[in-house]
Amino acid sequence: MTHSIEDDWVARFADEVIASAQDRAPGRPIVCASGLSPSGPIHLGNLREVMTPHLVADEIRRRGEDVVHILSWDDFDRFRKVPAGVPGVDESWSEHIGRPLTAVPAPPGSPYGSWAEHFKAAMAASLEQLGVQFRGISQTEMYQSGAYTEQILLAMRERQHIDGVLGKYRTKIAPEENDEDGESATGYYPYRPYCAVCGRDTTTVTAYDDATTELTYTCSYGHGATILLSEHRNGKLVWKVDWPMRWAYEGVHFEPSGVDHSSPGSSYVVGSQLVAEVFGARAPIGPMYAFVGIAGQAKMSSSRGGVPTPADALQIMEAPLLRWLYSRRRPNQSFKIAFDDEIQRLYDEWDTLGRKVGEGTAAPADAAAYHRAIGTAAGALPVTPRPLPYRMLASVADITVGDPAQMLRILTDVDPADPILALDVTRPRLDCAVRWVTTYVPDEQRTHVRAEPDEELLASLGDGQREALALLAGRLDEQWSLEGLTSLVYGVPKIQLGLPMDTKPTPELKVAQREFFSLLYRLLVSRESGPRLPTLLLSLGAQRVRTLVGAQ
Repeated sequence: MTHSIEDDWVARFADEVIASAQDRAPGRPIVCASGLSPSGPIHLGNLREVMTPHLVADEIRRRGEDVVHILSWDDFDRFRKVPAGVPGVDESWSEHIGRPLTAVPAPPGSPYGSWAEHFKAAMAASLEQLGVQFRGISQTEMYQSGAYTEQILLAMRERQHIDGVLGKYRTKIAPEENDEDGESATGYYPYRPYCAVCGRDTTTVTAYDDATTELTYTCSYGHGATILLSEHRNGKLVWKVDWPMRWAYEGVHFEPSGVDHSSPGSSYVVGSQLVAEVFGARAPIGPMYAFVGIAGQAKMSSSRGGVPTPADALQIMEAPLLRWLYSRRRPNQSFKIAFDDEIQRLYDEWDTLGRKVGEGTAAPADAAAYHRAIGTAAGALPVTPRPLPYRMLASVADITVGDPAQMLRILTDVDPADPILALDVTRPRLDCAVRWVTTYVPDEQRTHVRAEPDEELLASLGDGQREALALLAGRLDEQWSLEGLTSLVYGVPKIQLGLPMDTKPTPELKVAQREFFSLLYRLLVSRESGPRLPTLLLSLGAQRVRTLVGAQ
């Protein structure tokens, strides 16, 4: 696939945002925004909501512009349902449905004071690992401090106008969205109070006086009250009004949104009209971002429950690789994050790109995506000092069952000219590979090395097979490095065919090599395939290899 500099979507959006900001309010900081609802574990799809503006904001910062990336924690949203897969949380939590996320107890054993704080903390820790700088804004704090009171009163005065805008779209969208835009049997009101008695938002505004700001509501649990909206701090604007209000309040220049917010009649479309006509501001540049899928999802969710989070991904891949997955694809392109063996191919691709960037042969857009992955305007992210192939590390972790002493013995032999003397130089990549093998590789796919030679198989071998095994066993010591063993296992069939070692593969040679590899796998691990043979041989040690291939 060829690339051109036009493929650098981050630079393109940065250009647009800077131009828009200079046009709107020169001299003011540029504002890129994200919004996350801590209603449960914040997953890798939600991460795109943060990474897209982060990458654009970071590019703007690299250019010397004054920019801030705000992250609105939508922690004043209602608790909608009890999520599956949260340890210790059962259906008893359903009594909190309708209450603000900051008023719901944290899961059992959590050190945090509320449901919202518990899930915010996990995401914030992952964002720190990923090098994402942001200014967090709690919507609970904003609403309860009265920061938005003027905007709420304005929206209530303009309720008929807002209702008219929303009314044009109500038939085009799902009924559940209509239920949450403020429409009710008693009229249209864009503000919904939380009940003073039960704390839920199952309330209906029955009357409102613009002059006095006196508001009366009833609650579906049988409660009700009359309050002064100018002094009330326990309620919020409905989502389709809340979002454009915040664009105006924060002066947002760039905020992407998911597919569900970008279709006709959806939040972004309606909000773009309301922000201009009600709040007197302009809608941000708001590209739609596509779905992020998971490779290996079925296998994983059965054991772990729920959708994987950034913390789950950072257990098995280094932060720069995870950043790269988001930086290399345009927001409107969907992609998958690998939790299955595809992660090995992904790491191969990443390492190849790193070499090309180092050599200066990478396409400009690819090089830009790579540089955005390995660091930010604030500096480089931590790296593994000796980044051995992930595939090799996973094989070593698999074969040794993660035993540090055995792993060090094998890795020391990878390159005798530059031996690895401590595992620390291979971390954190080694730790990621160990966790991937132990967490996500099913037992039936794990490598189980034979304890004893397969005497029955050895007895059935023909002369050519015995000769191949003898050639291998006789040259193990002199070829004992990853490079040497690679040359040896590919070279034995060449020797048998009378070909020079530098012979390019031919169809006949490829068949002979495949047959030899299959024989070795059957003798060593009782399967037709397994980890790459040079790594497997290194892992076993020359003496054990000779024993298992019957060369003793």
